[in-house]
This record gives sequence, structure tokens and C-alpha cells, in this order.
Amino acid sequence: MSAAVCNPRVLVVTPEVTYLPHRMGGLASFYTAKAGGLADVSAALISSLFEQGADVHVAIPDYREIFSDKLAPVLKKEINRIQRKMPDDRVHLAEDRAFYYVNRVYSYYGEQNIKLSLAFQREVINNIVPRVQPDLIHCNDWMTGLIPAMARQQGIPCLFTVHNIHTVKTTLAAIEDRGIDAAYFWQNLYYEKMAGNYEQARGNNPVDLLTSGIFAAHFVNVVSPTFLQEIVNDRHPFVEAPVRRELTQKVQAECAAGILNAPDPSFRPEADKDLAQPYGPGDHATGKKENKLHLQKKLGLIEDERAPLFFWPSRLDPVQKGCPLLADIFYRVISTYWDQNLQIVFVANGDYQAVFRNIVNFHEFHDRVAICDFSNRLEHLAYGAADFILMPSSFEPCGLPQMIAPIYGALPVAHDTGGIHDTVTHLDINRNTGNGFLFETFDAGGLFWAITQAMAFYNQPQTVKTTQIKRIMSESTATFTHANTARQYIRLYEKMLQRPLIVDGPVDAGGIDIKPVDRDKP
Repeated sequence: MSAAVCNPRVLVVTPEVTYLPHRMGGLASFYTAKAGGLADVSAALISSLFEQGADVHVAIPDYREIFSDKLAPVLKKEINRIQRKMPDDRVHLAEDRAFYYVNRVYSYYGEQNIKLSLAFQREVINNIVPRVQPDLIHCNDWMTGLIPAMARQQGIPCLFTVHNIHTVKTTLAAIEDRGIDAAYFWQNLYYEKMAGNYEQARGNNPVDLLTSGIFAAHFVNVVSPTFLQEIVNDRHPFVEAPVRRELTQKVQAECAAGILNAPDPSFRPEADKDLAQPYGPGDHATGKKENKLHLQKKLGLIEDERAPLFFWPSRLDPVQKGCPLLADIFYRVISTYWDQNLQIVFVANGDYQAVFRNIVNFHEFHDRVAICDFSNRLEHLAYGAADFILMPSSFEPCGLPQMIAPIYGALPVAHDTGGIHDTVTHLDINRNTGNGFLFETFDAGGLFWAITQAMAFYNQPQTVKTTQIKRIMSESTATFTHANTARQYIRLYEKMLQRPLIVDGPVDAGGIDIKPVDRDKP
């Protein structure tokens, strides 16, 4: 095949990933390193690209300690044989001692994370990019924030995805000490103060890694369309001014978009092994009753299949997740629906656990409220048992529980913000629309109103509830998928490249309205 008709080569650079297709390389299926949703989104995108025939490569750190559990059954001699037979592997490991012996993707210590980040980016910049020769680079979060600057210098289109509005800063001197020739692309980085020249910037003018990624990339996306607009409109004071300014610049240049994440594929009630009884849209009423009784017995709650069950699925963070709102009305909620045995189950760690334990102990709510540390198995069972989930978040960059819950027939009771706004609409029985209950004013009164709306639905005739939940489960299962997310990224790639990813494949904007990439523009 001539070079003129080759598929464009895409390099996805990510600090974490799961579910790689084994055909991407001899040991691809063994490389699993996950800290959060970024791993699943990266894996889904890479897998979708690869299965469609795209020339996709991935760069990840060589987490030997993390990989070892899966690699242990494979003899060292066998590993070497496989690697020799697969010279065209598409999985490129960044080699450095910094990764070899860590047992988690991110450290608890900020300086260690900077060290890991710079080691990873050094290998990508110095070795992996020259070897792969990509036509497009897709970077993820601050851990890859220097690479867009290098890509711009080389004229390689670069997409930078912001999963978490979190950044770190380090100096050019520290970057160069880790073996990265920052002098080559220093003008494409974003500094704490205006940088007049390289020598002036090198020693004491920190580089902002997240903002540098946004600033230098040809195109940027955030994991929620609404959260992107909230940042641009200065709705969230915790977003640092440089991040907001640079995202605003990208939006104004029509070089920014919002693409939602999707839940892990293991969240499917039909095949969920952690449920007492799996179920689907057609038999959800029976399945939920069995799972509810099982959960109630397991946690020492009143065993009542008719009791409305609310589930708190998010970490108990009082700043983001709205815990104080629920604490303010906790007694009121339980007492208002006392005769119906309303129950609340927490499966979450966090600072506010102690607050809710004190309330439960004071009012002796032990047979109506369960407060549990996070457990993957218990989380799945709670989704299967719950009628509603509680998500009174003050802000939500994307959020996944509000997508998982309706797949299980548990309806979100949530604050109308960020990714929640993009995925939850208020239930309207008469119009046969909606999948949850939203409140707009972020206070305890707003949350209580939404709970009363949920309970009004719960007290509807069973036939009404069954019809609506069946619809919601079916719609959510079809909508909240990694395949849908991957399709949006593929369309965005094709727009950036102005040609299809697969030869003879069409360029499909798919509702993402962006201009062709001008490599001389921000």
C-alpha cells in the first residue's frame, strides 16, 4: 500500500488504561493499570479505533509491579519469545525505574507524581513519538501536559483531554533535569508569570502542566459539555484562572468540545454476578425486590420489600458532593416517610462518614440507615437494590453514578449541574420522558423538594412505575456506552485531520461543530 492511502496513525498517551485488545501486541491484554474513569475511557477509545481498523498506538508507563499479577503465569522465557514475534506491537511502554516498583498509578505524594509524570513524558517525547511517527497525538490530563507543546513545535495535530481540573507546576530546570529538552518547545508552554526569554523562565518561573496542555494543544475537550460552559462562564471559583482563560480561548476559537465519559461495561444488571438476582428491563420489579431484601438482611435494616431505598454512591466529600445538604435534612427525610420505612444506604468513604454516623447514633436509625466503607461488590448490590440514588453535587465535571443508576432502574435525585445536567432530565410521566429528579437551587430545601418528587413517583401505581423504569433502563443501557463515547472521539479526530481514520471511511462530524485545524492558531 502506498503512503498516500495509508490510514492516519494515532498515538494515545495516557497514564492509565484497561481492556486493550490482545491483537494490539503480544502482551497487550496483560497491561492493566487503573485509578479511575480515565482508564476505561482510554481503553474503550483505543479498542474501538483498533477494531475498526484504525492505525492506533498507545503509550503507557511500564508499571511492572502493577502488571506482575497478570504477567506472573507467563514465564519470562515465554514473554521474550512473544515479544520477538511481535515487532509491530502497538502498545509502547515508557521504560523507567520510576514506574517499575510502584503499586498504584498515582502516588499520595505530589513530588512523586511530578517525577512519574516527567519520566513518562521524557520517554514519549524522546523515544515513542520518533518510533511511532504519529499523524495525531491524543494526550490526557496534566500527566501529559508537556507533550502538546512538543507536538505543536513539530506540527503534529494534538488533542488534549481534561478529565480532572487539577494541575501541578514545576520549573524548566526540573523538566530538563529529567532528560527532556524543554528548550526545544519552551515557547509553547504556559508559565506562572510572563516569560520573556528562555534563560529568564528556566529557574524560577514554574510551568503549569495542565494549562500548558490546554494552551499548546490544537484541540481540547472536557468530559462534560455543560461543565465546559460552566468553566468558561466562571461558575466555579475552584477552577484556577489560567485554566479558565485558556479553555475560554479554545472555545472562542471553536477548538473545544465536551465529550461525556461512560460507565464501566461491568455495570449491567442482566449479567452482574454481585447481585443476588440479575434482572433486566422486563423483570426489574422482581429482581429489585430480591436484591433489596438481600441487601437489607446483609446490612441489618428492616426487611421490607416495599420500603423505598435511597443509595449514596459517591465519596463523602463535603466540598463537592453536597453531604451537608443531606445532613441538614436527614432527620426530616427519615421521619417524614417513617411509616414507609424509608431507608438510606451509604457505600462510600470520606470525611463526612463520621457526621452521618453521629446522626444515626443520636436518633437510633440503625435499622433504617447503613453506612459502609466502599466495596466494589457492595456497590453493585446497592445499585441493584436501590430505588433512587442521591447526588446533590455542588459541581460535577462528568459523574458516572447518575449514568449507572438508571441502567439498574435506580433513579437519580441530583443537583442540576455539569455532567448531571447532560445525562439526567426531570421525570415527566405524562410525556413519558426523563430519568430522574433534579433540583436547581443548591441548598437543603432544594434537595428535600427533589426527594419529595421522587417519593411521589414511588407512590404511583405499580403499573405506572414499571412502565417508566422499563423505559428508563432500556434508554440508559443504549445511551451510556463506551461505544457512543468512542464514536465522538473518532469524529473529532477525523475533523482535526480533515480525512478519515480508515481509508474509504467517511468524515462524519456527528454533531461536533469544529473548524479544520490551523496549526498556527491556538
